[in-house]
Amino acid sequence: MMHVPLLDLQAQYATLRPDIEAAIRRVCDSQQFIQGPEVAALEQELAEYVGVQEAVAVSSGTDALLMALMALNVGPGDEVVTSAYSFFATAGVIARLGATPVFVDIDPATFNIDPDGVAAAVTSRTKAIMPVHLFGLTARMDRVGEVAARAGVPVVEDAAQAIGARGPAGAAGAAGALGTAGCFSFFPSKNLGAFGDAGLVVARDRDLGHRLRLLRNHGAERKYVHALVGGNFRMDALQAAVLRVKLPRLNGWTDARRRNANRYRALFEEAGVLDRVALPAEPAGARHVFNQFVIRVPDRDRLREHLTRAGVGTEVYYPVPLHLQPCFEALGYRPGRLPEAERAARETLALPVFPELSIDQQAYVVWSIRERLNGAAVVTDGSTTAEHTSTR
Repeated sequence: MMHVPLLDLQAQYATLRPDIEAAIRRVCDSQQFIQGPEVAALEQELAEYVGVQEAVAVSSGTDALLMALMALNVGPGDEVVTSAYSFFATAGVIARLGATPVFVDIDPATFNIDPDGVAAAVTSRTKAIMPVHLFGLTARMDRVGEVAARAGVPVVEDAAQAIGARGPAGAAGAAGALGTAGCFSFFPSKNLGAFGDAGLVVARDRDLGHRLRLLRNHGAERKYVHALVGGNFRMDALQAAVLRVKLPRLNGWTDARRRNANRYRALFEEAGVLDRVALPAEPAGARHVFNQFVIRVPDRDRLREHLTRAGVGTEVYYPVPLHLQPCFEALGYRPGRLPEAERAARETLALPVFPELSIDQQAYVVWSIRERLNGAAVVTDGSTTAEHTSTR
C-alpha cells in the first residue's frame, strides 16, 4: 500500500530550509517583529504580483475579509450577497459586522457563485457583493461586475484560495484585481502559505488603500490618534519574511499543480471512470491554480472511506453549506432552497494535488478510486496495466 498525503508541506520545506532559516534569522537579528521593513517589502512584491496599486498585509485571510468590509462601511441593516458554498469566514465576517449574508447558489460545474443568482439577490439594502474564487478558479467576474455596476455597489473578492488565478480569455487582470478589493489567505495549506495565519487585502484605489492601512492598526493616523475604529490586524514580520522566500517560487508551484491536474485528467480517462467521476472544470483561457483538485462522485463518503483505508489523504470541502449552518437558522433558509450548493456538499471530494506529488502517487490515487468504483484494482509497472480482483 502506498501512502499519499493530501498535502506534504515537509517536502516543500526541504527545498527551502536554508533560505527560510536565513530569513527568520534576519528578523530575529533586527528585533522588529510587528510590521517593519519585511512587511513593507512583501506588500510591494505582492502588489506587483497581483497587479494592483495597494497591498495591505494583515493577520489572516479572515481578517482581510473583515477589514475590507469595514473599509466599505458595511454594518447593521446592510446585506452582502455571497456564495452559499465556501469556508465559513466568507459569511462569518458579514455577520460579525451586524450585516446580513444573502446566500446565492453556485454553478454546478465550477462551484463558483451563479451570476444570475447574484442579480436576483440584489436589493436596495445590498451594500456589497462578495464572490468566492473557490478552489483556485475565478468566478465569472465579468458578469458579477455588470450586476454590481448596475446596482452601484462594490465587489469584494474572496480570493483566499486563488492567488495567481486568472479568468477566461479576455478577462482583465488576476484574481483579487477584478473588483473593488481582493482578499487573500496565507494559511499554511494555501498555494502561498505562511508559517501560521497571515493574509492580504489588495485594492486599485489609493484612498481605499489608505483606509485599509488605518483600520489595520486600530484606525490610527499617527500613534495614539485614531481617525477610525479599527482593529489589530497587523501581520507579523516573521510571516512576511517566510512569504518573501516563497513568493518567487509561486509560479513554479502553480505550474506543477496545473501539470498534476492535467495528469489526473489523463489518468482518469485511462481508468475509464469519467462516466462516474466529474473532474474540475476549467473554462477556455482560464488559469485555474488548483489550491484543491475537487472531484464529484455520487457515493462520496464511501469512496472517501475506501481511500482512507488505501492510504490516500482526502478532504471534504464543505459538508454543510453556509445557508444551512445552525448559526444562520434565523435567516430562514431550508434544505432544498439552494440545491446545487447542497449537492456539492454531498458529492465533492478533494484529492492530493500538491506540487511535489509524484506520477506514481497520482496513478495510485486514480487506480484506488477505480478499485472502489469497479470492484477491481489496477496494478501498473509504468508500461503495462493489469486488473486483479480486489481483496480489500
